[in-house]
Amino acid sequence: MPNKRSGGGLSPTQQAAKFLGVSVLAGAVMAGIALPAVGALGLAAKGSVEGFDELPANLKQPPLSQRTTILDSKGDSIATVYSRDRTVVDLKEISPYMQQAIIAIEDARFYQHGAIDLKGILRALNRNAREGGVAQGASTLTQQLVKNVAVEEAGDDPTLVAQATQQTLGRKINELKKAIQIEEELGKKKILENYLNITFFGQQAYGVEAGSQRYFSKSAKNLKVEEAALLAGIVQSPSRYDPVNDPQEATKRRNTVLQRMADLGDISQTEADKAKEKPLGLHIRKPKNGCITAVKGAGFFCDYVREVFLNDPIFGKSKEDRAKIWNQGGLTIRTTMDPKAQKSVQASVKKHVRQKDEVATAATIVEPGTGKILAMGQSRPYGLDTKKNETSINLSVDESMGGGAGYQPGSTFKPIVAAAALEDGMAPTKSYSAPYKMEYPSPISVCGGKNWVNTDGADLSNESESEVGPYSMKKATALSVNTYFVQMIADIGICPVTKMAKKMGVERADGDKIGQNPSIALGTQEMSPLTMANAYATFASRGMYCTPVAIESITQRVGEKSKSLEVPKSTCSRAMSENTADTISALLKGVVEDGTGTEAGLGSGRPSAGKTGTTDERYAAWFVGYTPNMAGAVWVGDPAHKRRMVNIPIGGQWYAKVFGGKVPGPIWRDMMTGALEGKPNPDFNRVYIPDERPDRGRGDDDNDNGNGNGNNDDNGNGDDGDGFIGGTDGGATFPTPEFSIPENWIQGQTNGGNNGNGNGGFG
Repeated sequence: MPNKRSGGGLSPTQQAAKFLGVSVLAGAVMAGIALPAVGALGLAAKGSVEGFDELPANLKQPPLSQRTTILDSKGDSIATVYSRDRTVVDLKEISPYMQQAIIAIEDARFYQHGAIDLKGILRALNRNAREGGVAQGASTLTQQLVKNVAVEEAGDDPTLVAQATQQTLGRKINELKKAIQIEEELGKKKILENYLNITFFGQQAYGVEAGSQRYFSKSAKNLKVEEAALLAGIVQSPSRYDPVNDPQEATKRRNTVLQRMADLGDISQTEADKAKEKPLGLHIRKPKNGCITAVKGAGFFCDYVREVFLNDPIFGKSKEDRAKIWNQGGLTIRTTMDPKAQKSVQASVKKHVRQKDEVATAATIVEPGTGKILAMGQSRPYGLDTKKNETSINLSVDESMGGGAGYQPGSTFKPIVAAAALEDGMAPTKSYSAPYKMEYPSPISVCGGKNWVNTDGADLSNESESEVGPYSMKKATALSVNTYFVQMIADIGICPVTKMAKKMGVERADGDKIGQNPSIALGTQEMSPLTMANAYATFASRGMYCTPVAIESITQRVGEKSKSLEVPKSTCSRAMSENTADTISALLKGVVEDGTGTEAGLGSGRPSAGKTGTTDERYAAWFVGYTPNMAGAVWVGDPAHKRRMVNIPIGGQWYAKVFGGKVPGPIWRDMMTGALEGKPNPDFNRVYIPDERPDRGRGDDDNDNGNGNGNNDDNGNGDDGDGFIGGTDGGATFPTPEFSIPENWIQGQTNGGNNGNGNGGFG
């Protein structure tokens, strides 16, 4: 039986042993007087706890995770994102009341003791031994800081967090060694500053600045004594003393802190009593985190920026490395988003397509020659409530960047075919017979020296029976004649087209390769609006393709210092000659002046060019166009590819059939008009393309105004005679698309998801 002292008390060895167990459980640290007892009790057996002098000397103190602020191109905030909501502030930016309150309740002798508080340990030893349990700990603010740093370093990994907080003697000794080092290296003021910046104050608030903003909607430097006491009291148990969920318990705790401050002489008893009588005075600011908080409808732009950061190797060798930097935060990211363009996109989208509509729209604007993404928006807002038609899928971008599998662009792909033909030496006056209906020509050369063969006798047709050639390139482009462009691709081969697409950054949204078949001329390969907008920017910049970019600059705060991070830069390369690009612009200018895209024309003397697109069965409709200084794409359709756009209300209007010129066209017109307001008004480099006469047939596949009078222009007046297509609107009806393509011809067909799977090809 162990020896007892006279009077029945525990012997010194027994008392030390009991304290050892209790203090480890309570989070106290063995120091000075207690450490010799470790050997006496046999707790430092080889292999169980490292010797004190063998512990690593370096203190691993990671930069504190902070909020990241995302800005538009003008420097205004778009959104705030964070792994942990924290804003690091200097000690001078923290109210003296707050400094006094946290010391009073957590470590009253902070400025008197070293890394450990011998008196505190003896006091805890006495009380815990007397009460036979964990009644009081003895950790100093310095020791608590060490533990919090370990937890911070563990991040969101539950295993590492458990290791950082486990109640073992080895961890406690390690914590002690680091506490001693911190005291030597940092000093009391810096330790207090770091502690107040790292500590958790509940309600997702890390650090005193975030806590002050969360509960009182004010900066920590402006905290009153009763407010500071409330925050200081929360630290011991953020859930128990949560003033939002349990104001009564929080009030008791606040008053305990106030009394402790009075006992220590930080404030007078009168001040303490007066403060105790005051209500909590909460002015709650709800936690706001992530792209869902974005203003100006920029949630998807914000999300795209995040995807760029997590996917670009410039920010770290591995995805884990990049995620660590992102979660660490403290970043100020200035983006390319132009606030005027973004506002215009959102206004136009809201005007023409409603959130509750069966179909959605997505629109993107980029800057030719720089690759800068200026705006990105959609009718279904960023969010998780599917009942409200919210979505987290960015309908404007590729699947790898948070988007869907894309949508068939229909006839908006035809200018890429024309560009390939012009680069191959074809004259812009080239005519084809372009009958109303025909079989796919066969064989057609593909990459690798092979041929595509029409073994099934598959055929295609134009939109209207009145569309009968011969047609010139100018007229066929304006009227989006399917058979013309299939004859063109048969002439030059499929490989030049896929190569031109690659040069223009045109890839399938799902990451697969573009299929080697002639139906690509009709836009059967699923693309994203960003891809198409940036491709058309190549025409606007006279043949120079620039990779899209969303980030202008990033500043990272690490501790008290800030540094600039390297960001992705747009790389530009020549995709086609200037003459080819200028010729395409002349062709597409005709589309908005006298073709299928007249309702997309900007008017007011501002030159524009573009192309409509409507897929077979009307699952998707597009307008992609540009001016010399902006390019934009608009898609309208059902992201799930289930609702055909026939007999459908969109934006409060009823449509028997949706065409690229009828819904996407006006969206494009309105968004570009607002985005370009006050911008320079340059003209295209004019290219003269002689007319081919006589034209036969009529038919318009897209703008509800064909009149079937055989003149092949919108009002039967023919071209304007200057080499550019002219004329005004007429009125007509449109037959249902009649051509089809065997399913096994179209790469990537599915029955759901985000694909736009028609057979493509109508203006």
